[in-house]
Amino acid sequence: MTVRLIAGLAVSLIAFAIAGQRVLWLARLVLAGAPIPPERRPDIAGAVKAQLVDVVAQRKLFKRTVPGTAHAFTFWGFTILFLTIIEAYGALFSRDFAIPLIGKTRAVGLIEDIFTVAVILALVTFTIIRLKNSPKRLDRKSRFYGSHTDQAFVVLGMIFLVMATLLLYRGAQIDTGHFPYQDDGWWAFASKATSYITPNSMAFETLFIVLNIAVIVGFLVLVLYSKHMHIFTAPINASLKRHPKALGPLGTTPDIENLMEDENAVLGAGVIENLHQQQLLQTLACTECGRCQDKCPAWNTGKPLNPKLIITNLRDAMYDQAPRLLGGKAEDGSDLEPVSLVPDVIDPDALWACTTCGACVEECPVDIEHVDTIIDMRRYQVLMESSFPSEAGTMLRNVENQGNPWGLRADMREEWLEGMEFDIPVVSDSIPDDIEWLYWVGCAGGLDDRARKSTQAIARVMNAAEVKFAILGQMESCTGDPVRRLGNEYLFQEMAKANIETLDGVGAKKIVASCPHCFNTIGREYPALGGNYEVVHHSQLLSRLVADGKLSPQDPIVAKLTYHDPCYLGRHNNVLEDPRIVIDAVPGLERVEMHRHGKRGFCCGAGGSRMWMEERIGKRVNVERTDEALGTGAEIIATSCPYCLIMLDDAVNAKRSEGGAEGVKVIDIAQVLADSIGLRKIPAMAGAPAAAEGEQVEAHQPDATTGTSAVQPAGEPSAEETEAAAGEAAREPVTDPTPEPGTVSEATTMEQTIGDKPGTAHSDSDDEE
Repeated sequence: MTVRLIAGLAVSLIAFAIAGQRVLWLARLVLAGAPIPPERRPDIAGAVKAQLVDVVAQRKLFKRTVPGTAHAFTFWGFTILFLTIIEAYGALFSRDFAIPLIGKTRAVGLIEDIFTVAVILALVTFTIIRLKNSPKRLDRKSRFYGSHTDQAFVVLGMIFLVMATLLLYRGAQIDTGHFPYQDDGWWAFASKATSYITPNSMAFETLFIVLNIAVIVGFLVLVLYSKHMHIFTAPINASLKRHPKALGPLGTTPDIENLMEDENAVLGAGVIENLHQQQLLQTLACTECGRCQDKCPAWNTGKPLNPKLIITNLRDAMYDQAPRLLGGKAEDGSDLEPVSLVPDVIDPDALWACTTCGACVEECPVDIEHVDTIIDMRRYQVLMESSFPSEAGTMLRNVENQGNPWGLRADMREEWLEGMEFDIPVVSDSIPDDIEWLYWVGCAGGLDDRARKSTQAIARVMNAAEVKFAILGQMESCTGDPVRRLGNEYLFQEMAKANIETLDGVGAKKIVASCPHCFNTIGREYPALGGNYEVVHHSQLLSRLVADGKLSPQDPIVAKLTYHDPCYLGRHNNVLEDPRIVIDAVPGLERVEMHRHGKRGFCCGAGGSRMWMEERIGKRVNVERTDEALGTGAEIIATSCPYCLIMLDDAVNAKRSEGGAEGVKVIDIAQVLADSIGLRKIPAMAGAPAAAEGEQVEAHQPDATTGTSAVQPAGEPSAEETEAAAGEAAREPVTDPTPEPGTVSEATTMEQTIGDKPGTAHSDSDDEE
């Protein structure tokens, strides 16, 4: 007994000393970061939920069934098998030790053995997955590209040794009669089987117990020096993460006015300590699983951006900068020089390739917030270094000077009203009492020729449902989303405050937006600056109108349609069902899903201000997405975002110029709905019913001068008719119109549903290894 006690305690104390020193060193590194912003302080209820759902239940791991199940059994196994560690240490003091109350219950011995075997089977699964997906074979197609794969095999080996020595010492205990769950049956079946190969010897029992303890504490030390420290850091990060999750609004809204006045203030992250403490903790929580890079649109199209390597490179930079962060000096006593994050740690091409689609955040099993970290580095580059892609500078100047990314005149925002068959009020002073919704058209919806068609369809559909709405017209300005995602927080807040002043000035309460970026910015980012409104996306309003019988699609459109989920609608704001409800209400349509859809949809390439930057590296993201859409065999590619519509239509036109995508149309779901309720002449969609005798059917042909899609809405006048009607369009500012009875239905009143709305019916599972 004395030998095993001394040996067991000695090896434990040495390991605990090494581990304790490492923990203190890591903690000091994390605390060297900037303080966690006040708006990021933990939410107790959210933290408890995160521990139960993300840590205990392993929710995000099960998005990939096979590795998720293996990881869950490993986690649960280590949790249950903590009992065996207590038993091992107890056996150092007494050969007959048993845990009080439950220590001799046969069912406990059975459960311990079940999870021991489950962990071993999980290790086999992990080994097969890593061998099949080896970066040496698949290069950058492997999700383990850039990960410490050799280190991973060492850890797998150590876990196996923990399980093996556990079974050996339990088998030896059965032989010597000291097993706490001793009986003549096979309840502890794995331990019982092992007893047939272990010598009946007290010396071997002591050897195996000490070996088991040595392997366990050795594993503890190894974990703290490897990526597997996520065992400890991931649960902490889950408690500190944004709730419900780091999608939708950005994580911080700095007091930009005060910061700009402080000459010592740092805007964004330029060196490692500019990242706040939770961001540094996240670098220690990364498991290097590569799920983020596997779904990243930039990485999948040959760009240098790898979300995993963004995080691990920052972690390695923190380690490299540890002497300076912890107060060390150079040999001559001078201060050590900091290392710039960009370009010394992060490749500028990687930084600017991000579309902020949030796929990395959605996939990460340990809740790392890649997008917030990337935006913080962009903020520093834009605001402190004035360093960003030159073409993005044009967009910034246009937004600042003209209020839109294209630099077009404000009066052009009302040109889409020309040719409309009914009056659309344009607010000048205040929104009249009989107006229920303020329709926020957005820059793309009001200024791009293709997006204007979807804007007109939305207006026609709302009018058909007797929804009373008005627009701001020339008073509308860019919400600031593209400049904020580029990193110009100062200009964003200037734009946002001006818009909030306008909205408050006209008395806006309920807003329907057709652009998911506007929807997200006004609904989820403006509240941090004092702008609080009920905001819905047009797909939500249309689905409610359909469900309530206010809109009844009747004209069949016999065609195959695939729906592209806009990132800022689906993944960022969980609006997944509403667009599909609208589509499924149209008779004749066959909806087919792309492989990457719902919360795991693939980006169109426009977000993160990428729409205004050149795409010089790799395959174009919009082409990649369009190839997937065309692969479904769909004749119609539908979406509910003007950015997506523009990007996908550009790609379809490019395919058409190469002799492909013949007859394929890219349109908004509102245009599909408008067709079916008879508000437009149905374009010659593949499979659509033939036109009645004498009815004109507009052909869908690319514009010869601009290359843009020319889906001609039915009822939209010809160029001659438009010219004749110019000046007659109903665009007069409205201050006090006479209410029309019966035009506003209670059914059109919707509660705000941005954020994590429950009830989506789309599977997020992905059995890829």
